[in-house]
Amino acid sequence: MKVTKSFLNMSDGHDVYFELYEPEAPIGHVHLIHGMAEHIGRYEEFAHFLAGKGFSVSGHDQRGHGKTAERNGVQGYFAEEEGFSRIVADVRETVEELRPDAGDLPLILFGHSMGSFVARRYIQLYSEEVSRAVLSGSGGNPGIAGKAGLALAVSAARLKGKTEISPVLGKLTFGSFMKQFKGEESAFAWLSRDASEVAKYEADPMSGTPSTNQFYVDLFSGIDLIHKPAEVSKIRSGLPLLLISGSEDPVGGNGKGIFGAAEQYRAAGLDVKVYLAEGGRHELLHEIGKDAHFETIAEWMLSND
Repeated sequence: MKVTKSFLNMSDGHDVYFELYEPEAPIGHVHLIHGMAEHIGRYEEFAHFLAGKGFSVSGHDQRGHGKTAERNGVQGYFAEEEGFSRIVADVRETVEELRPDAGDLPLILFGHSMGSFVARRYIQLYSEEVSRAVLSGSGGNPGIAGKAGLALAVSAARLKGKTEISPVLGKLTFGSFMKQFKGEESAFAWLSRDASEVAKYEADPMSGTPSTNQFYVDLFSGIDLIHKPAEVSKIRSGLPLLLISGSEDPVGGNGKGIFGAAEQYRAAGLDVKVYLAEGGRHELLHEIGKDAHFETIAEWMLSND
């Protein structure tokens, strides 16, 4: 297997770090889209696993994250404006560059958490090019709470500056996830029941990093956009979609938000399956029993139904 780790130059001149895993005779291509305050390096084990199943696998550090931010950006910041659209465009440009055989192989998207929201926008725009999509640790429509968060973020960006770190918005987002895990030692216990994995996250200088005011403007705007019925209706009918989450994942409302999203997609004509891991928290790829989750995901990717 050939492994390449380097940078790609996007259409606006921004350099984006990527990793590419290529088996000798790939049967399909999986592109991984990581979540908020993390980076693609955390998916190395999963990428090797998928490559072992025959898939070519790519992933990139999104703007404001990981090595992309280290090289030419601000940590926790997408762009001056239209940041959510820009990170979706980065996925498209990266996939077009890295997908083998000039795009002849089936394309599967795997998006986790914030990355799942990016993947959800991608399939609204380019579903004809996508064979399947996996949404990991996603969430339902936040409704009024989401609009309130957006209004607060817009105000903070205007009054305090777009690139300023927002402790208040960070507390409202990450802080709320710990409510059901009060008494646990780590502030990131909501990620996984596996204390060793949580410790790795805490020790990683490129994970758990704070985000800027404009980041939250872009994130909340994007979440609002992907839930609009008119945008959901753009997805091609019959697209196979797998939603995976833990039953104790606060981002997915402990399953409630996941099933809500599934219903919206089913109503739009998609072929939806839900995998809710009992007792699992936000990151099933770093959870207790993760090997079984790996296998479940791969089995669905390889299935014909």
